[in-house]
Amino acid sequence: MLLWLLLGPLVFLTLVFALVGVLYITRGVHVRHVGGRQQGGSTPAVDDPFFCETVALLTRTTLEGGHRAELFVSGDETYPRLWDDLRGARHSITIQLYYCQPGRLAEEFKTILLDRARAGVKVLFLADAFGSGPLPKEYFAELRAGGVETAHFRPKRWYDLHKWQQRSHIRVIVVDGSVAWTGGFGLDDKWLGDGRHEGAWRDTNVRFEGPCVLQHQGTFAAGWAEATGVLLAGDAYFPPGESERDGDVHAGVLHAAPTVGSTVAERFMALTLAAARRRLFISNAYFVPSDEQTELLVKAAGSGADVRVLTAAVGVTDAASTYYAGSLHWEKLLRGGVRIFEYQPSMMHAKTIVADGAWLAVGTMNFDNRSMTHNDETMFLARDERLGRQLEEVFEEDLRYAREVTLEGHLARPLSRKLRERVFDVVSRLL
Repeated sequence: MLLWLLLGPLVFLTLVFALVGVLYITRGVHVRHVGGRQQGGSTPAVDDPFFCETVALLTRTTLEGGHRAELFVSGDETYPRLWDDLRGARHSITIQLYYCQPGRLAEEFKTILLDRARAGVKVLFLADAFGSGPLPKEYFAELRAGGVETAHFRPKRWYDLHKWQQRSHIRVIVVDGSVAWTGGFGLDDKWLGDGRHEGAWRDTNVRFEGPCVLQHQGTFAAGWAEATGVLLAGDAYFPPGESERDGDVHAGVLHAAPTVGSTVAERFMALTLAAARRRLFISNAYFVPSDEQTELLVKAAGSGADVRVLTAAVGVTDAASTYYAGSLHWEKLLRGGVRIFEYQPSMMHAKTIVADGAWLAVGTMNFDNRSMTHNDETMFLARDERLGRQLEEVFEEDLRYAREVTLEGHLARPLSRKLRERVFDVVSRLL
């Protein structure tokens, strides 16, 4: 009895903290409706002058004019231009990447950074400790020996166990405070190629100039401060007047980060789904909509919008568990008028969305609970008809290499697949 009196409170507290931890890492999205269902409000359409202000207010993302932006839809398009930007750096290079693997791209990347560091350019490289795990210690040691400052974001240490679930999935590259990149790319040779053939991942990336480059730099600065204790500031990284403002694109950079409540990521996604009136084209590698997001997609289709989703095919995806967890929702989506396509040639890794040919987002955010609630993510947001139409054309071209999922075909899937869907749905918030 005495032993129980002594140990009982400790056991109770242990169970309470364990329960709190489980609830925290399995939390999901909160937004079920947009526009105030009970209050009679409505979501501004993409072409409504108040739409961008609404996005800015609800996602804390400044959207303004004066930008230039270019889209790239394969490794063959992306890396030559990215390498040119890095080689042209004169003052600073800041890089934060999630996925890094040994290979040709990693070696070329290292060579460029070392060259720029020798030329006196300040080079900072922040790698996610989980996503860059395969890169050996020697790789980072060689960079540091050559003058590149490196750090790892949230190393996997036992006393940081509470952070393991929350990763930096972002891609931030800023050159001289004036040119920036984000998208789904990483350092791995599987991104090499045209994205149309086996083994060559299909991705979409964006290069941009203008005021929001410094927003992107601010995202890097936040991660660097956590990893190193050093908060970057001043002209070296935030040069006044370096951001060109002569472009015609209205844009901003969304930085989503975990929180215990409604996240910036889910609010952005809900607003975008609700704003579409005519067309809503979504390309996403890991499409696992929550019940709430499924309802928003069905509502958009039911309101007359042409809603289409392009995702990775079951035999090609690098995450079959995510595919099965997501496809459990397909029957409701298909019955609700949403069209679903599977990209066939290779892994479809893009994370883009375009509404009504004018509102678009390109970046790192997957359409799953991990991106909505657990990861740091970056998305380039823009309201621009030229870019919007270009992204629609990319989507339509991708459909030439995709297979449409029909309701009849989906209902006829084998029992073994239905069982896998149920199993992975249980852990879908963690995938």
